[in-house]
Amino acid sequence: MTAVKSPAECQTKEDVRAEIDRVDQALLALFAERHRYVTRMAQIKTDPHEAYDKARIESIVEKQRERAIGLDLDEDQVELIWRTLIDWNINYEKGIIVARRRAE
Repeated sequence: MTAVKSPAECQTKEDVRAEIDRVDQALLALFAERHRYVTRMAQIKTDPHEAYDKARIESIVEKQRERAIGLDLDEDQVELIWRTLIDWNINYEKGIIVARRRAE
């Protein structure tokens, strides 16, 4: 296994690409973990309308915007990513809940 290189230690485009690939793999693993929790939430919820909670969504987005600023990231881009993720999760949860209710 090769050592992780900091951005400053990367000397070539290949070095940078290798590190981005490493980070992408870690991000996918985290998304998969998050997805398992979303799936569990969909199993707990009983009504498809529960999948959309405007107050909760706005709270999450605001928290992520604040975290982004603390990490020196563009908070607007982070908000876009999180709103996309949340929208996908809402649709996914609704689908699971509706399918379960039809099977009952």
